[in-house]
Amino acid sequence: MLIAGLSQLGEAFLDLLYPRLCAACGIHHPIRDAALCVSCQLELPRTDYHLFEENPITRRLMGRFPLQSATSMFYFVKDTPIQHLLHRIKYLGRKEAAWSLGRQYGRELRELEPYAKIDLVIPVPLHPSREHQRGYNQSAWLARGLAEGLDRPVRERALSRARKTETQTHKSRQERLFNTEGAFLVREPRRIIGKHVLLVDDVMTTGATLEACALPLLQAEGVQLSIVTLAIAQD
Repeated sequence: MLIAGLSQLGEAFLDLLYPRLCAACGIHHPIRDAALCVSCQLELPRTDYHLFEENPITRRLMGRFPLQSATSMFYFVKDTPIQHLLHRIKYLGRKEAAWSLGRQYGRELRELEPYAKIDLVIPVPLHPSREHQRGYNQSAWLARGLAEGLDRPVRERALSRARKTETQTHKSRQERLFNTEGAFLVREPRRIIGKHVLLVDDVMTTGATLEACALPLLQAEGVQLSIVTLAIAQD
């Protein structure tokens, strides 16, 4: 435990000294304003789910709520650069990496149906106390990048946390569903009436958080829903 803590402290110190290092490997320098070095751009495990109407995300969420489309940029694999990337984005202040990757992915998605018909991008919110503690919401930064790449507006406060939930780590699917049930509210539902909404989160595991956000969004008249995450944990 002590060694792991010291390792994370050392990693955070290096990120502070060399913020332009690749957000995944932490070794090489990215080109221009990219988040990843050339090597990681080629080697990180892309899903290519956006090319298929039916994919593991849509199958995982099937029957839980109406869904137009869903995709994820990367597979989440433990103890690999993709886990390091997500850790740096979520805990070590590399929020610009989420924005950069979101913009890149948004540019890819806008060439495809049905993502070309997205009207509005909405991130999964953090509880205010957690966002204050962290200093930012990593999903909001991902949503900003996606919105820019798609050339669509983003509403970062369209959803709010009705209550603070426990961390989802190490919970079963049923525990995650119970933990997030009724946890989210839609602010000003009239502003999303008839919209095709893109719901954005950093990582999908069981889909419990996405479902808890999707259900109140879909209560607004005429809302269609699509989902994008940066990574997906495999079954």
